Amino acid sequence: MAALAEQAANLSLNDKAAVKAGKPKKGGDAAPAPQMERPEFIEHRNRIFDELFEKQQQEIAQKPREPITVTLPDGSTREGTSWETTPMDIANGISKSLAKRLVIAKVNNVLWDTLRPLEGSATLELLDFENEEAKMVYWHSSAHVLGEACELHFGCHLCNGPPIENGFYYDVAVPEQFGRGIAQVDFAPLEALANKAIKEKQPFQRLVMTKEDLLRMFEYNKYKVHLINTRVPDGTSTTVYRCGPLIDLCRGPHVPHTGSITAFAVLKNSASYFLGDANNDSLQRVYGISFPDKKKLAEYKKFLEEAAKRDHRKIGREQELFFFHELSPGSAFFLPRGARIYNTLIEFIRGKYWERGFEEVVSPNMFNIKLWEQSGHWQNYREDMFGLEVEKEKFALKPMNCPGHCLMFGMRDRSYRELPLRFADFGVLHRNEASGALSGLTRVRRFQQDDAHIFCMHDQVKGEIQGALDFLRDVYSTFGFTFALELSTRPDKFLGEVSVWDQAERQLAEALDEFGVAWKMNPGDGAFYGPKIDITIRDALGRAFQCATIQLDFQLPERFQLQVRAPTTADDGEFQRPVIIHRAILGSVERMIAILTENFAGKWPLWLSPRQVMVVPVTGVVYEYAERVRQQLHAAGFYADVDVGADTLNKKIRNAELAQYNFICVVGVQEKDEGSVNVRCRDDVGTKAKGQTIPAGAFIEQLGALKSSKSLDSKLVQ
Repeated sequence: MAALAEQAANLSLNDKAAVKAGKPKKGGDAAPAPQMERPEFIEHRNRIFDELFEKQQQEIAQKPREPITVTLPDGSTREGTSWETTPMDIANGISKSLAKRLVIAKVNNVLWDTLRPLEGSATLELLDFENEEAKMVYWHSSAHVLGEACELHFGCHLCNGPPIENGFYYDVAVPEQFGRGIAQVDFAPLEALANKAIKEKQPFQRLVMTKEDLLRMFEYNKYKVHLINTRVPDGTSTTVYRCGPLIDLCRGPHVPHTGSITAFAVLKNSASYFLGDANNDSLQRVYGISFPDKKKLAEYKKFLEEAAKRDHRKIGREQELFFFHELSPGSAFFLPRGARIYNTLIEFIRGKYWERGFEEVVSPNMFNIKLWEQSGHWQNYREDMFGLEVEKEKFALKPMNCPGHCLMFGMRDRSYRELPLRFADFGVLHRNEASGALSGLTRVRRFQQDDAHIFCMHDQVKGEIQGALDFLRDVYSTFGFTFALELSTRPDKFLGEVSVWDQAERQLAEALDEFGVAWKMNPGDGAFYGPKIDITIRDALGRAFQCATIQLDFQLPERFQLQVRAPTTADDGEFQRPVIIHRAILGSVERMIAILTENFAGKWPLWLSPRQVMVVPVTGVVYEYAERVRQQLHAAGFYADVDVGADTLNKKIRNAELAQYNFICVVGVQEKDEGSVNVRCRDDVGTKAKGQTIPAGAFIEQLGALKSSKSLDSKLVQ
């Protein structure tokens, strides 16, 4: 193993062959894991840690012990001693149950290890797993446990192991000696090692180390060496954390000990690149999840099973909506029925634009990079753009519409009377996402947005924001989504005058207050060019997605020297700068289709459905009548099919149900003679055994009323 460590340390970060250990296996048919020796680098790390940790403890022992006051969120106080009293001591003094639930502390608004002594008087918050920040800490600590298991099982070198929205992962470089890539058969041994660490209640020990000592400790691991050299400035220090045999480069903080992690599971594995760069080493990523109790883990696994059934990639194939091909990675091929959904969504938004005073524009797909240099995107975004050369000039496909809309606005002199001016654009956008980041319709390279830019005066901002908020409520309520709002304010690095920012933030806050939906402040998280409102929706499974965006922009009007002729009474001259509001409701149409597919589980409401009516003839005698009914439905604007195949009547009906047709019209001799249809409704259980017989014309009329209502239930309006 020492030879392996030396070999890995000498590899460049793009030495693909040296770290290749076969593609990760997702099945359970991989060869058994070889018996790996305990890596020698573990003892190397331990020796250095023990030496430096003892010195640190001696230094802490010499710190002066002084009385301190700890102030809790409710205003109450507790007395303590500096460099002795810990947040856990305070928690135990309040209640044993609180101490047992405690994940992490917040000292003077900074996350703090619960067993780390307080250094002076401070405010203190005690956070459990239900707090979002604490949850991230819990999963970060769980990632360390996973890293410990990976080192022992694979003899691998660790790279990055962060918490993510649902759990955590660790990127690892599996040595050639392991003989193969990571496979599902490795999950049980990893869980066994993790549970062993949890049972041992290994304490998380924090150690401050200099850059020089860090390089000495991690000299065997080229990935850690790279992180230290690029992220730790010379002459400074950072921290490592130890739990059991694992010592990892980490800012922390962490749970008190590994025993705080009650339920742990390895979920899946995949390929990755070091630092997400395809030019670097290919690595293997292991994902996990953990909870404070086993019941929550069981519930989460059940949730994953339901999510897998609803996976938009699975439903997209089954319903023949869309597919992907290696000859155009990251670009969806929408089949006829998928295009029906795509176009219906765009027409839905287009209708709302007409009602709300938006003007639709069409802009080029490709621009000279001089435009992107002027907008600032080339300097900050060029790696995510597709560039090409035309007649010795550099061009790029547009990743967003706003610079082109600025050219449109600036094509002639404009008066303040024209504002607000609302440009809407469904143009095709391209972003050069890393191949490893592509994921179905949720992360693509080619997409369209319901993108709009509102050019308005400063005193019009509040009214336009109110209109944008009402717009998103109108759209999201149609889909049955709930949503949450956050106002992100001026960051440390920003452009423009503080007074302008303050005025804009006040207008946004007033608009949110008057909107009548609870919202939160997110201080310092605005874009550098203006404050923004972040909108998070939740689907039928309670999953959160960010689709809509409402952002103020003071920068682009300056960069493009946009101006409007001001009122004659204006104090600041003949011309004024407008403000731009970037606004999207669906966001990417592709991503919204993925979300809707999983939200409805492929059971589309009638107005969105690509399969609205199936006509099923009872016998061949009525085939002609069945086709005539289909034609009537088609002429009325409905997607209707007729099944004249050889299957039995019951089989045809069942096939239509599985294909998620909203309505099945069974027609026989009686229906032919009456000019009627026997209707069975997918969402009305009472009609499935025997449908309701309705004149064909009346059925089409009721169907039209249901479609116009955009109801989520496919039940006929009587």
